[in-house]
Amino acid sequence: MTKSSAIIIGIFLFAGLLGLGYTLGNSLLTLKGMERTVSVKGLSEREVKADIAIWPIQYVRLGNDLATLYTELERDRARIEAFLISEGFRAEEMSLGAPSIIDKLSHEYGGGEKISFRYVASQTLSLYTPSVDLVRSSAAKLSDLGKQGVVLRVGEYENQIEYLYTKLNEIKPAMIEEATLSARASAQKFAEDSKSRLGKIKSASQGQFTIGNRDKNTPYIKSVRVVSTIEYYLDD
Repeated sequence: MTKSSAIIIGIFLFAGLLGLGYTLGNSLLTLKGMERTVSVKGLSEREVKADIAIWPIQYVRLGNDLATLYTELERDRARIEAFLISEGFRAEEMSLGAPSIIDKLSHEYGGGEKISFRYVASQTLSLYTPSVDLVRSSAAKLSDLGKQGVVLRVGEYENQIEYLYTKLNEIKPAMIEEATLSARASAQKFAEDSKSRLGKIKSASQGQFTIGNRDKNTPYIKSVRVVSTIEYYLDD
């Protein structure tokens, strides 16, 4: 190969590389332009009423004779069941836990204090019911049991009424749609402000549904919430 031929070939190779570089540069610019995106979040939140109530009713007896204590617990159980049935609840909604007996003499107490009652007996009758409003109204009448001699342990965490919402699947589709529309509205506003056009969805992530009390005073009203994250392409 002559020197002049080699120079000509070199010129063509150089020109070809320049052309390839220009083409790749344009392709990268186009790709970069396609990758202009905006990530937004869409919220959907609803207030719903609890549809299940779990009501633990714990009753207590003190004494020095175990046989008598068990008899008194059985009598208290019957009175509580009769009260609940008179309120409109069904027997199949009730369940009875095992009795608990604490022997104070089996514990060490300082100061040599005199123990008036050796045993502390307690038992819990639990109510699982969809009659949420009935639970709320009946709980306000517990003093009726006190008048019958039933000693109730109330106010403690484990004895508080628990309210549940179990129909999440019924409202999920509508809430997901609402969160998606909310996210799109935010993305559309961003696109308009940036003098762009909103493109297709690049990625989407549905957040976890959360159910909590609306506030501490109305635990039977639940707040259901979901946040969706969606990333859109932006076009010039």
